[in-house]
Amino acid sequence: MQGAIAAVFALLAVGFWVFQVAQHQKFERLAENNHTRRLPLPAPRGVVFDRHGAVLVDNQYMYNITVDREQSSNVEQTLRVLSAATGVPEAELRENYNQRRRLPSFRPLVLIENATEEQVIATMARKAELPGVNPEFVPTRKYPGSDMAAHVFGYVSEVNEAQLSRPEFEGLGAGARVGQSGVEQAYNRLLMGTDGDRSVVVNSLGREILQVGKDLPVQGRRLQLTIDADVQRATEEGFRHFGYNGAAVILDPQSGEVLSLVSLPAYDPNRFALGIDPATWRSLTTDRLRPLQNRALQGRYSPGSTFKIAVAVAALEEGVITPEKHVFCPGGATFFGRFFKCWLAGGHGYVNMRHALERSCNTYFYTVGNMLEVDRIHKWSSALGLGEISGIDLPNEVRGLVPSTEWKRRVMKEKWYPGETISVSIGQGQVNVTPLSMAVMMMTVANGGTRYTPHVLKAVDDGEGWKPVQPPPPQSSVRMKKSTYDAVHEGLWMVVNAAGTGGRGRVPGYNVAGKTGTSQVVSNQNKAAIARTGQDVRDHGWFVFFAPHDKPEIAGVIFAEHAEHGYLGAPIARYAMETFFAKKEGRPLPPLVKPAAPVITATNATPAPGGQ
Repeated sequence: MQGAIAAVFALLAVGFWVFQVAQHQKFERLAENNHTRRLPLPAPRGVVFDRHGAVLVDNQYMYNITVDREQSSNVEQTLRVLSAATGVPEAELRENYNQRRRLPSFRPLVLIENATEEQVIATMARKAELPGVNPEFVPTRKYPGSDMAAHVFGYVSEVNEAQLSRPEFEGLGAGARVGQSGVEQAYNRLLMGTDGDRSVVVNSLGREILQVGKDLPVQGRRLQLTIDADVQRATEEGFRHFGYNGAAVILDPQSGEVLSLVSLPAYDPNRFALGIDPATWRSLTTDRLRPLQNRALQGRYSPGSTFKIAVAVAALEEGVITPEKHVFCPGGATFFGRFFKCWLAGGHGYVNMRHALERSCNTYFYTVGNMLEVDRIHKWSSALGLGEISGIDLPNEVRGLVPSTEWKRRVMKEKWYPGETISVSIGQGQVNVTPLSMAVMMMTVANGGTRYTPHVLKAVDDGEGWKPVQPPPPQSSVRMKKSTYDAVHEGLWMVVNAAGTGGRGRVPGYNVAGKTGTSQVVSNQNKAAIARTGQDVRDHGWFVFFAPHDKPEIAGVIFAEHAEHGYLGAPIARYAMETFFAKKEGRPLPPLVKPAAPVITATNATPAPGGQ
């Protein structure tokens, strides 16, 4: 008996030692946490400005309703009462709880994001039944322009588990809100700032009695973008006025700075910042128009006749032709036993390089493309930025394709046939490009051969004033021969200002140069069958441009989905250019005026697919 008693006391002694000595610090922290709390103070993200100081992305404050799980012993009861008080379905509250339950137990867990004033009041009125449930006043993103430039800015939302394992999110915990696309993602670390916290004393019911300490959050860094808010707005208004979806990219051809980048349809990033609901997310991801896709960087399309610019540069730089080389166009030509039509049935007669660009003569470019062969077309297209990654400081850019003999051998395990080059020479066949790469091509042609890296970040304020960001180096630089530069610039000037199809892009006094293009969505043979499925099979329209043609200050592309003809996108470019020059010169910004119907002549008649 004495031995048993001694053993019991020995066990008690060991237990006391473990609890009082070995685990002293642990239980001291637990005891302290019974009456003190460290509550996080989320840092506002950095404000984003345009190149002239206009606010593009800001912050606002909202209420979240959170639960402190250490003070809420019956989660199911809490969810039922909260649902009854706020009108939020219990299943939705449970889903929010389960998604965030891996957060440390001492951190409040968000059950309702962006709670209404009525929901906050109802929660506080039933505080006795909701131990540990509190409203939390937190900063969130505000996009004043609604969906304007949505694909440039991107959106923020809660970091997910897969992202937490990636290097760029190192050090973040569950529940952190991070950039998920656009500038918000590309410059997330600069924008995030540093969270603070406050220490409070609570009673046995978890109610706050006293604040005993506070570390203020540090707001993220302010960013200045290269975007011009007025040019961006004008470009988007042009698309909406004429009823088109599509994409546009407008650049400074002397630096690669992005003045405007458009992808439509778009979405409202405010809906993500305020906590997007499952129904809205499903509607965005299942919409057949794909509003979440950044068409400017991720859409790949046949370039049609705009590709003739790259073929013209290649032929002139390689010395295959001179600007005065004439080709006779009777309405088409035969190559390798097959007749290839020009878009103008009666033909263009004798044309040189300048007039071939002006009138978009297919026969001329069939002939020149055949002389060049596909690998030299590929070489110069790549130098101009087509089929290449531009390196823009926005995420998820994709690469287009300009085929070559090596590409076909590697990918398709077949040799290249010379007849395929004929279609490539007018931007058909296997060629596909992104709108961004077309803007890069126009920038490079405009400035004489320097392919700058397009970029959207201009300066950063780290608390000590604005500091310009060093722009990325050019991707390549090929000094074009003066004869090439002059001939191509003159031909493109004639497209807009003489007998070409780009007259709707004319801005009096600014010598706009440009080129229209029509891109087939499906082949003529399959059009009727596919149209019966409800798919829109109307051709896409391109308009590429720069101005003034002798000393370019602006260059870019308008891609109008299902516009049927490239010249129908030219008025959008015109309005953007008018806004750019008016603002630069301190004049009132112009109104958007719908152009008169064009006069159709033998030289600008509606082209067949693959024509102008």
